[in-house]
Amino acid sequence: MQKKYILSFDQGTSSSRAILFDKNANIVSKAQLAFSQFYPNKNWVEQDPWEIYNTQIKAAKDLIRSSQVDLDEIASLGITNQRETTIIWDRATGEPIYPAIVWQDKRTENRCLKIRAKKGEFIRKKTGLVVDSYFSATKIQWILDHVEGAKERANNGELAFGTVDSWMVWNLSKSKKHITDYSNASRTLLFNINTLEWDDELLEFFDIPRSLLPELVQSSGDLAIVDSSVFGKELVIGAVLGDQQAALYGQTCFKKGMIKSTFGTGSFMLMNIGKKPKYSKNGLLTTIAWSIDGKVKYALEGNIFIAGAAVKWLRDNLQIINSADESEYLAYQVKDSGGVTIIPALAGLGAPYWNNNVQGAILGLTLGTKKEHIVRATLESIAYRSWDMLKLMEEESEISIKSIAVDGGASDNNFLMQFMADIMRIDINRPKIVETTSLGVAYMAGLAVGFWTKEEIIAIHQINRKFKAEMKKDDAKKLYDDWSKIVKHIIESATL
Repeated sequence: MQKKYILSFDQGTSSSRAILFDKNANIVSKAQLAFSQFYPNKNWVEQDPWEIYNTQIKAAKDLIRSSQVDLDEIASLGITNQRETTIIWDRATGEPIYPAIVWQDKRTENRCLKIRAKKGEFIRKKTGLVVDSYFSATKIQWILDHVEGAKERANNGELAFGTVDSWMVWNLSKSKKHITDYSNASRTLLFNINTLEWDDELLEFFDIPRSLLPELVQSSGDLAIVDSSVFGKELVIGAVLGDQQAALYGQTCFKKGMIKSTFGTGSFMLMNIGKKPKYSKNGLLTTIAWSIDGKVKYALEGNIFIAGAAVKWLRDNLQIINSADESEYLAYQVKDSGGVTIIPALAGLGAPYWNNNVQGAILGLTLGTKKEHIVRATLESIAYRSWDMLKLMEEESEISIKSIAVDGGASDNNFLMQFMADIMRIDINRPKIVETTSLGVAYMAGLAVGFWTKEEIIAIHQINRKFKAEMKKDDAKKLYDDWSKIVKHIIESATL
């Protein structure tokens, strides 16, 4: 039977999605299921590993059933996933020994601060990462230290660690494959991005046995086989890739200096920096973008903690909009923010400020302030934070950026995209298919089995809309400079 489709699993932080793409990278069908988040203590975030897996499988089965596609028509499966989330399970039974500790979890933050002070630079040079509770290593430590008998069982080789990609492949292959690709491995604080190996010094430092870790594989290739018991027929797993790296690939940012920003809860900005790692002086992360055909590409990454979450906050907490779409309409109802400034530090301020003590603020309120001003100021603040990050990317990479590819929910907001173009003075390119995370890993899975060539992928990629600067340059500069002064004042106040 002719191979007509590529299937993507997009296992995200709050939902599991399955998307089917045809030869022209059009979406044929998709299905999505939400799953539970658990908050057992302040700043703890956990998930049920079985719920993660089962929702992903059910979403895929729903998609296959609704599309009436025969599994034999699917050339390959690509898996992209929420990164850093940590699962440890029993190799014999396959049962997790503790819930998944999610990337957002901050239970190990104090330990990370102590490590950063003593060994931060040593670890950064090996991993490209800032020592932070965001990453997997201290989550693994915590589970081994707090689950009875876990340390001993790990030392005996009885347990397996994996980020969500490893957990998915383990179960899809019925425990035949315990693997992770370089992009996910580079988010653990245990992987040396220079040698492309698990690092013995880091394993010793974090007291994590090597036997716990998955086998390292490329992002694209004949990686594993989905057991026939899962869907009724076998299926090749042709790609595994962390979600932000998948979005970079889905935006066809194949060349050095190409950059994308994904607007979800936060905003993840990644730049392809080529074949060699480059280390940041200002808190950007150096990470593996992907590995194909024995060649590795690196990326600089910056994370703006609050993007789409600010719009959600307007809807759910302030209740001044009924939907995210309404924010665009209201922002256009006023000619400016009426002097209102929003500091979107609802979870601290990341790069280049790196100050978790700063809290969100609404400034410049008067008797004339309307909800439209607050909505507009909130969207403007997302653009300002994006410009903060882009300037840092230019400075660190020494590459002049002419355009940025955008995707994710908030990229649908035309006001936000236009304001970004005005402030940044570069083109903002929104693709025809905004499901770039799923699309990126689909591209890789397709490459693995000859479904596409790289040239065909570039030809397929289409821009839906290009936003160009319309505001006068001096006006844009004044708006950003004024906002920056207020941020600086807020940071100084937070440290008093």
